[in-house]
Amino acid sequence: MDYQPQNTRSRRTATAATKLTAKGRRTRARIIDVAARLIWERGVTATTLEDVKLAAEVSSSQLYHYFVDKERLVNAVIEHQADKLVNTTEDADLGTTERLAAWRDLVIEHASAIHGQGGCPLGSLGSQLAEADPAARTLVSAGFGRWTRAIQDAMRSLHGQGRLREGLDPDDLAVTVLAALQGGLLLAQVHRDPRPLQTTLDTIFQMAGLTGPNGVPAS
Repeated sequence: MDYQPQNTRSRRTATAATKLTAKGRRTRARIIDVAARLIWERGVTATTLEDVKLAAEVSSSQLYHYFVDKERLVNAVIEHQADKLVNTTEDADLGTTERLAAWRDLVIEHASAIHGQGGCPLGSLGSQLAEADPAARTLVSAGFGRWTRAIQDAMRSLHGQGRLREGLDPDDLAVTVLAALQGGLLLAQVHRDPRPLQTTLDTIFQMAGLTGPNGVPAS
């Protein structure tokens, strides 16, 4: 599966960020973190630069020094959310059935704790921006591409251990897992109930031969 590369504007923004002082990088990171939280809670349209400025406790001049407009800030939020999801997946080390089951438990517990609110931080950005902002869509696509590859690495490891059901392609399974995760998170969001997410993940992993009932690692 091919994903479009990061756009030129985003590369320029990333390059500029590397030239900041340590204090500047911390301030910029705080602005992005606050913007990500507000956008996840309220949505892109309902989150204004004024909201971000007040919540991040920065001045207008500071905010516009790092982000000349809302589009640049939203692009940074997309990359921030993608980084968090990819890093979390890699840190979870899903290459064993025990760790995969633990990750499944963590995802469901988190969705349950917040009653599904907000959905997927990256997927929700895609649904809001894909049709209206081609540059943002490209960034979301690239983020999903990185996330897919992180899951593919784990599925390839499990395949190499002989843990996948015979005939399953590990790369295709990774795409299926991510698609199922997105659908499950959306249903959990609209129903305010994590059970659709749990059912989706359990069904996928059981069909792949990776877990038994209730997410227990397959022996």
